[in-house]
Amino acid sequence: MITRNCWRQCRVFFTRSVWQALLCGLLISACAASSDAQTLTVFAASSLTDALKELGAQFEAQHPGARVVFNFAGSQQLRQQLEQGATADVFASANAREMDAAIQSGLVTANAPQVFVKNRLAVIVPRDNRAGVTTLSDLARPGLKIVLAAPGVPVGSYTLNALAKMSLAYDATFSSTVLSNVVSYEDNVKQVVAKVQLGEADAGIVYTSDVTPATANQLSTIDIPDEFNVVAAYPFAQLKAASQSALGADFVQFVLSAAGQSILKKWGFSIP
Repeated sequence: MITRNCWRQCRVFFTRSVWQALLCGLLISACAASSDAQTLTVFAASSLTDALKELGAQFEAQHPGARVVFNFAGSQQLRQQLEQGATADVFASANAREMDAAIQSGLVTANAPQVFVKNRLAVIVPRDNRAGVTTLSDLARPGLKIVLAAPGVPVGSYTLNALAKMSLAYDATFSSTVLSNVVSYEDNVKQVVAKVQLGEADAGIVYTSDVTPATANQLSTIDIPDEFNVVAAYPFAQLKAASQSALGADFVQFVLSAAGQSILKKWGFSIP
């Protein structure tokens, strides 16, 4: 079992820098290694937090004696943690690029990853919307405060692609103008949501699944039409160094099952 002290230390690391977030991954791995032999460690993109927590609880109920421990962060951070020596059984990324990098690093077998869920982008604004952001074109309005995920984060990369599509339709300078309004780039999508919730930004771009029941009453959403949107495909795979390969295989199959996919759909994801 992961001790409370391990989680407490990890939370302290994760709220600081990217490098300290790497220590979080190592800490979780060490804690998992010292726990009982039926602990399954899953490194997963932060946008999967709520859905995988529910999946993990149901998986534990179906596997008495097994525990699922999650490390949620930006996919790029998780891959870096694994490359730095953190150990896990399953890696779930929000894009193919980080999974491909994990394959190149020898962490995952080339034919192992499977796309298990998809997502799309949306603009979020605080519920009071004092800045009056109601359309995509408003994002280019001078003086607006926008928060995005960093370009190296999957949702940040998807956002840049969407803005480039908008530039082709609106104005050649649209993307650069919107980016000039960015006041901060965050390490993961949950941080973007938090800043908009707190009113520290007038708008942000996140996944549609990030507008959860816990955040919906504090946010309003502006849809991004299909012509501008980007479909995010999430691959996951067991890691070569998995200590719980049998349990990991069972977890992968559970996520891909009708019951697992139903839970993911409930949390706002689309099914491949």
